[in-house]
Amino acid sequence: MASGSRGTVLEDSVRTISPGKLGDKLVSALSGELAAAGTLKGTTSPVRSVVASPRPVRGKAGRAVARRRLHLLPSSQAEGSEEGAAEEEEEEPLLSSPKEEEEEAQPLPPICVSPMRGMWRDEKVALYCDDVLEGCKAEDADEAMSKYLSEKLKLKDKWIGVWKTNPELFFVKYEDASIPFVGILVEVTCKPHQSSSSCFKVAVSIAEPFSSNISNIPRDLVDEILEELEYRVPLLEVYPVERQDSDLQDIALALEVVRFFYDFLWRDWDDEESCENYTALIEERINLWCDIQDGTIPGPIAQRFKKTLEKYKNKRVELIEYQSNIKDDPSAAEAVECWKKYYEIVMLCGLLKMWEDLRLRAHGPFFPRILRRRKGKRDFGKTITHIVTKVMTTDMVKDLPSDALLQQHDDLDLALDSCHGGDIVVIFPGEYQAVNLALLTDDIIIKGVGNREEIIITSEPSHDSFVVSKADNVKLMNLSLIQQGTVDGIVVVESGHMTLENCVLKCEGTGVCVLTGAALTITDSEITGAQGAGVELYPGSTAILEKNEIHHCNNLRTGDISKSTLGGVNMKVLPAPKLKMTNNHIYNNNGYGVSILQPTEQFFIVAEGALNKGNASGDKKDETMLSKVMQNLNLEMNNNKIEANLKGDIRIVTS
Repeated sequence: MASGSRGTVLEDSVRTISPGKLGDKLVSALSGELAAAGTLKGTTSPVRSVVASPRPVRGKAGRAVARRRLHLLPSSQAEGSEEGAAEEEEEEPLLSSPKEEEEEAQPLPPICVSPMRGMWRDEKVALYCDDVLEGCKAEDADEAMSKYLSEKLKLKDKWIGVWKTNPELFFVKYEDASIPFVGILVEVTCKPHQSSSSCFKVAVSIAEPFSSNISNIPRDLVDEILEELEYRVPLLEVYPVERQDSDLQDIALALEVVRFFYDFLWRDWDDEESCENYTALIEERINLWCDIQDGTIPGPIAQRFKKTLEKYKNKRVELIEYQSNIKDDPSAAEAVECWKKYYEIVMLCGLLKMWEDLRLRAHGPFFPRILRRRKGKRDFGKTITHIVTKVMTTDMVKDLPSDALLQQHDDLDLALDSCHGGDIVVIFPGEYQAVNLALLTDDIIIKGVGNREEIIITSEPSHDSFVVSKADNVKLMNLSLIQQGTVDGIVVVESGHMTLENCVLKCEGTGVCVLTGAALTITDSEITGAQGAGVELYPGSTAILEKNEIHHCNNLRTGDISKSTLGGVNMKVLPAPKLKMTNNHIYNNNGYGVSILQPTEQFFIVAEGALNKGNASGDKKDETMLSKVMQNLNLEMNNNKIEANLKGDIRIVTS
């Protein structure tokens, strides 16, 4: 939400019609929620002239003033017809460049920089969970935020700030679409209030000198708009300016704390659902926000989350506005439209909840992605070799069996869609994309011909997954897989067995993920660039790694210790996965070469105790005991070269 997100005050509340119980639920509808999209929180605002049509203001005096300051569209833009001329006369005037005798708005002074921008995640968690919310329930969050803000506002009842609001409050149209907000320098008067909402309004008046981020905005227009608003605006739309006394820094921080809460941490459904530990939920959302900021969550996925959240807010405002325009009892058509809008909101709400629960973690998927059923073998029992190339020549197929059934495709996606069990897909040099790689259900072989660096398959950044399989036995050979923005592992084995042979895997999200009960064999391949571990083994999975290079993984920009330990290979135990590693080179990873992730503190203590037994100093591991732990974890390692990893070679860590 934007600054003012729950934002408009109780006076602005409208009745929301909930399907099945029309008109029984009150929902706070903030005009500021519309203003929110345009509100920026920068420290300074450049001043400039704009071409815009002012919104009609109330009263003859206001209209006369506006027309004195504004001019009509140039006559050259008028239509030739009489009808067009009539429309031209009714056209809204545009802001003109101010004349010499007219007052031009001065640039806005810089606003206070919030200390929140430099806070660590632990400091944010302590601030919200311990100092502000103090263990309250979701339904009491409004009151807690109001209490916190009210205490800070007692420090000073009058101060200077910048009122940032939606341009639509002033203009019906404007040619410069990049106007993010209209900013006006105002004097704020805070009065004691009885409301339990933190989103109350404050009295404002134009401060001297008249200042705005729009140099040619008429002062009289601003006066008229403020008069319509009774000189009261949402407090969260006002930003204290610098060079006032120190109390204003505390007020600025308090305002930013409340804005951030309603912008990112609060959800409209929070007070409608029971939550035993609301502050724990807030902590999770703070961690989610921090993971988006520090790059733990891939950028494209973070953008999709933000867009979905914004879409949810906008749809909610649309429903509220639609319901507020319904007079008396709704008609059948209006009720149906309410249902449609309501269920669209419910669907977006469910998606947001799912993403918040999963935390969009770069640890691979947590639930099955593939819903496609297996096709199985063809009825006539034959298999087809699918040739993927723009132009097929006889030289390309000379090494294939003479009785092979061939089918040529210039699109890898079409080839995969045509496959049945037992088919072979042969890919010639080129660059390809294929959504169907995330839907591998049949036992097929996908192999490149030629240099593996020349057979490039890239992921679609807008999709969650790249290569996902639940086939009994699928094989990828001699390929380069380039991950672009997808959040799941570059390769995910949901069930069955997958073989990767002589492949290059350049990750941007997570590396290869093997889920519970699935199996993976990787030979003569290279894995690099993963944000998490190069290979993630979930409990009860099986993997064989032979003659591979795993390097430069765990590129997470995070201070989370549990994630910073990830590196080449990560095992999540209980039940323990089975891993056999032979002749691999694991190097230059930011975590450990191999990390064994324990889900419980108890197991960690037992394991560490065994490793440290008999060591007086405690800083030297007993290699014999480490081997026993590895043996118990079904971990077999032979002739591997593990070196130059930032944290070390192998380590047992807690989740």
